[in-house]
Amino acid sequence: MADRSAPRLVAFDLDDTLAPSKSPIDGRIGELLVALAERVEVAVISGGQLAQFTTQVVDRLPADAADARARLHLLPTCGTQYYRLSADAVVTIYQRSLSDDQKSRALAAVEGEARRLGLWESETWGEILEDRGSQITFSALGQQAPVAAKTAWDPTGEKKNTLRAAVAALLPDLEVRSGGSTSVDITERGIDKAYGMRRLAEQTGISLDDMLFVGDRLDPDGNDYPVLAMGVRCHAVDGWEDTVTYLEALIPTLPVRV
Repeated sequence: MADRSAPRLVAFDLDDTLAPSKSPIDGRIGELLVALAERVEVAVISGGQLAQFTTQVVDRLPADAADARARLHLLPTCGTQYYRLSADAVVTIYQRSLSDDQKSRALAAVEGEARRLGLWESETWGEILEDRGSQITFSALGQQAPVAAKTAWDPTGEKKNTLRAAVAALLPDLEVRSGGSTSVDITERGIDKAYGMRRLAEQTGISLDDMLFVGDRLDPDGNDYPVLAMGVRCHAVDGWEDTVTYLEALIPTLPVRV
């Protein structure tokens, strides 16, 4: 590379980094991801499931973005699943799942503690609890809640963090962490975005030192923080518009592949 400090791979959080929570990416983000993929590998790593990655990102890429699709790495549920895109399909590289016992205990604990703490809402949009195979997710207002409602529910993060701590105390063998704006995620112990980044390095052969991570929750309570804590270069953004500004400045500094 012309610039030794330039990353070989740029990884992104999804919700509130590339798009508003559970919403499709803006057309400008799609254009920038394609331009970025002309220069480096591009990864998306989030607590969401594959269907969200597909509807929010893959389906919104420009129609002529075949080369960009081939350089896109999808890591749902914090990297416990890993997919690549072929010309006409999504290819599974690996997928690990919780056991039935782990799932049942996680579901019971998070529902029980949410009800005890008064955080089990009666007005919701979609399912509150979701089995994502390798992850159990609690979404206080449901999976399809409007962005405005989710933003208003817990602006300081106090509700979510209180629930996370209560559930973690009941599930010492599992990982319980804050997810999106209204969610708590439960996975195997030691599973977070740092795990996903390590697996990405193993699969691609690209060193963590040659990666850059972009996310909106790099604060110590945020679900992007484990990536920062492991020493990967990170850039904090405040919403997808901020990501646009950052990429418009970053991309011209990166050499185009030849």
